[in-house]
Amino acid sequence: MPAASRPRRRLLLALLAGLATLSTGQAQAETKLRVVLNWKYQGPQGMFFLAQDRGYFAAEGLDVAFDQGNGSGAAVPLVANGTYDLGFGDINALVELVARKPEGAPIAVYAMFNQPPFTIAVRADSPIHTPQDLEGKTLGGAANDGALKLWPAFCKIARIDCSGVTITNMQPNLREQMLMSKQVDGVFGYVNTILFSAKLMRVDASQLRFINFGDYGMDLYSNAIIASRKLVQDDPKAIEGFVRAVNHGLQDTIKEPDAAIAAVVKREPLLKATVERERLDATLRAEMNHPEIKRIGLGAVDPARLQQSIDILVDADGLPRTPTPEQIFTPAFLPPADQRLKALF
Repeated sequence: MPAASRPRRRLLLALLAGLATLSTGQAQAETKLRVVLNWKYQGPQGMFFLAQDRGYFAAEGLDVAFDQGNGSGAAVPLVANGTYDLGFGDINALVELVARKPEGAPIAVYAMFNQPPFTIAVRADSPIHTPQDLEGKTLGGAANDGALKLWPAFCKIARIDCSGVTITNMQPNLREQMLMSKQVDGVFGYVNTILFSAKLMRVDASQLRFINFGDYGMDLYSNAIIASRKLVQDDPKAIEGFVRAVNHGLQDTIKEPDAAIAAVVKREPLLKATVERERLDATLRAEMNHPEIKRIGLGAVDPARLQQSIDILVDADGLPRTPTPEQIFTPAFLPPADQRLKALF
C-alpha cells in the first residue's frame, strides 16, 4: 500500500470503529421492559399494540415485551415479586396488597378503567334477579378474576349471606360454557369480557343478566398501569416514557379504532376483528368513560373517590390497615393535563 494512502486508511478505520461504538451505545441505551397484561389478547388492549407498532415505545428508548395475563388480579403480585416491571392490573387487588404488605408494593401510575366493570353474570331464564337471590347458589370464576376477589366486599355491601354460596374455580375459557350449560348458577367477571366471549359462542346478550357491583355502591376504579417499586426507584424516566407512549397509543385508538384492532389481530390471528371492535367500543363506553375524565383527564384519579374505594375494601375485607391514596397511585408519571384525553366520544 502506498505510504500516502495509509493515513487515509487509518482515518477510515477509526471512523468505522466510532460508528460501531455509537451503534452499540445506542443499542445498550434502549431499556427493556417486561409487561404483563390483564387478560388474553383482545380488542381493549389495542392501544398497547398500536403504540408498539407505531414506534412510540422505541421513540422513548424502550424495548417493550408484552405477555398475556391470567386475570386482572394476577398482574399485581407478578409485578410485586419482580417477574414483570409493569402490569395492567386491578387497582383493588393493589389496595389489598398494600394493606397487607406495604413494603416494596407496586404503585399505579395510569388509571385506565375508571368505572367498575365487576359483575356476576347469570342466565336470563334463571330465578336470580338480585344479590340476595345468589344465596345458596353455586358461582364460578377464575382464581385471579378481579370480580371474584371483590366477592367478600360485595357480600357485605349488598347484604348477602354468603355462607351458603359455593364458589367453584374454573379455567377462564370455560366460564361462559359452564354458565350456559347450567354447571354453575352464575359466573364472576367483567361485563364486556363475558358479554363478548358469550357472543363468540353464539349466545345473545338477551340470554344473560348481569348483577353489577357498581349498582350496589361499589364505585371502584379498576385496571391501571402498575409499576414495580424497583423501576420507580431505578428508572423513573422509563415509566414516564412508557405512560407517554401508551397515552399516545390510546389517542390514536380513539381516532382509528380499526387500526388498534388490526394491531391485536396481528398478534392473535384467530380473533374475529368485528367482535373485537365491538368489545373495544363497549369497553371505551362502559369502563373508561367516567364523567370525571372531563375534569381530570384519562389516566388520573380523584383522590377523594380513591379514598372512598379504599375505605370500602378495608372495611368489607377486614384488611389490617388503611392505605392512603398516595400509596396506591402517583400522578408523577402522568402526561401534562392538556395531553390527557378529556372525552372518548
